[in-house]
Amino acid sequence: MSTFEDNQYLTFKIGEETFGIGLLNVKEILEYTHVTTVPMMPSFIPGVINLRGNVVPVLDVCDKFFRKKHSPDKRTCIVIVEVPESINGARMDIGLIVEAVYEVLSIPSSEIEPPPTFGSRIRVDFLAGMARQASGFILLLNLLRLLTVEELTALEETKEEAANAVSAG
Repeated sequence: MSTFEDNQYLTFKIGEETFGIGLLNVKEILEYTHVTTVPMMPSFIPGVINLRGNVVPVLDVCDKFFRKKHSPDKRTCIVIVEVPESINGARMDIGLIVEAVYEVLSIPSSEIEPPPTFGSRIRVDFLAGMARQASGFILLLNLLRLLTVEELTALEETKEEAANAVSAG
């Protein structure tokens, strides 16, 4: 049986779409800040940020989904989420660059449909479902499928290298 919190989603804008992510996975929302570039990463992983002494990899969701860069503005945020199971079985924090954060919504399970098998502008394997709203659909992200095993491995290695560089310097 679902609890009230299980049906709460943080909603945000990426491209022309409204996305949502389970509130229990959201750790915090930060004003956009400088991201330190990491060489040889895919374009949708622009780098890392220092969050209270911890190295957090950052993912440009617009680039990942739509293959286009979003120029940060005053509404751009970094949403820190906890991926429940990363490559080594441990939890991993990742920053998601989003164009704007909207609100937290309570969405009853009855209003959530499975992702479509065709016709979406993004790969449906990134989605946990679609929530019907009066204004249209909210695309609900599946954090476990947001990154491939190879991408998670690269992020883990990047995080370790950056942490070592910080402690050595």
